[in-house]
Amino acid sequence: MNAATSLPSGWEHRVATVDGIRLHYVEAGHGPLVVLLHGFPEFWYAWRHQIPVLAGGGCRVIALDQRGYNTSDKPAAVAAYRLDRLVDDVVGIIRAAGEDSAIIVGHDWGGAIAWSLAMAHPDAVRRLVVLNGPHPRRVFEEFRTAAQLRRSWYVFFFQLPWVPEWLIRRGNFRALDLVLTRDPARRGAFTAADIAAYRSAIAQPGALTAAINYYRALFRSNPFRLYHALRPIDCPTLLIWGERDRYLGRDFTEHLEPWVADLRVARIPEASHWVQADAPERVN
Repeated sequence: MNAATSLPSGWEHRVATVDGIRLHYVEAGHGPLVVLLHGFPEFWYAWRHQIPVLAGGGCRVIALDQRGYNTSDKPAAVAAYRLDRLVDDVVGIIRAAGEDSAIIVGHDWGGAIAWSLAMAHPDAVRRLVVLNGPHPRRVFEEFRTAAQLRRSWYVFFFQLPWVPEWLIRRGNFRALDLVLTRDPARRGAFTAADIAAYRSAIAQPGALTAAINYYRALFRSNPFRLYHALRPIDCPTLLIWGERDRYLGRDFTEHLEPWVADLRVARIPEASHWVQADAPERVN
């Protein structure tokens, strides 16, 4: 048993089936629904610092293991990880919780899903909070620059078959250990127990390939279809950005006003891409 399986009092492991996919999540608290969406290569435990604050503040919190991650189902087909299907999972989780809408919080890939959900299903999103997850419009713009292409080298590497999985698995997921110890701006942002929990989650059968398939599915998607799916977002939106992000430049926080009407940007200079672990008090 590790830190992610032994839950504090009042937190519960739950499962919902959405379009035939079993999705695991952790639930805590009572009140307005808040759905937390993790990024790569994380799982529900990415929100360990936020769950007690939100639940203690009068919210019902669902921290989701998105499809492919940890103990959620892992469809084999790359197409199963298309952005529209990931968005539909979140809509299904909201409905399975007996609600029509929720406050949506997403980091990294979870942020991409959160932005897309707010555009495709605006009635399902009461408020939106995104952490170090670029708006899709800005992705189209910034990926034309050499600086961002260099930062995003791994996205292209992940298009290779089996090689990324082999490299990440080497040495009992040594690459994961290195990322979680060297990337954060705050020493000890991920403890040894945290890293062990992450390693256990990504070592679940099929989980690593499923996580990488998010990137493979994105590359196989029709860019014109993705671009024409962009819509303005009207709900109150908070974008939190750790400015010491090695992967996503600060420019992603700019020029968003035409696309997000009610936007507040909170930049945290002392935080990295792993902003909710680096600066949990500021994020909370």
